[in-house]
Amino acid sequence: MSGDDTVGIRILRRYREVTADFPVSRLPPMMTGQWLMKANQASPRRTWDEAPAALDWLVEQYLANPPVEREDGRRAYASLDAKRRYALDALPVGVDVSWVYYNHSGSIVSVGLVCCPNRHHPSLPCPLGQLGS
Repeated sequence: MSGDDTVGIRILRRYREVTADFPVSRLPPMMTGQWLMKANQASPRRTWDEAPAALDWLVEQYLANPPVEREDGRRAYASLDAKRRYALDALPVGVDVSWVYYNHSGSIVSVGLVCCPNRHHPSLPCPLGQLGS
């Protein structure tokens, strides 16, 4: 067995290990839709059938943790109205929405809505049927 084969086998083993651990780990996904792979992440309290209701929750999170404003008065991020318009276009076609920004304390705020079924991850199972089970 060559050195390249040994490295390849080691990488494959590590990939399989991470793939097996990911659903129950605290590691966040690289892509928003991959939250569907996380065990016990869905709850009836955070699940909606209609985009406007889901967006209301997202806006609530935004207003509770508003983004920092620039000292020069210029906008640092897209306006809330622009974010809302985009979300109302994206969510009904199965595209996730993620809002990430810095707040006044300098902390990063990351909130998102994951669609199910998911346009970019159609093979991932939807946890909606599993709620209450």
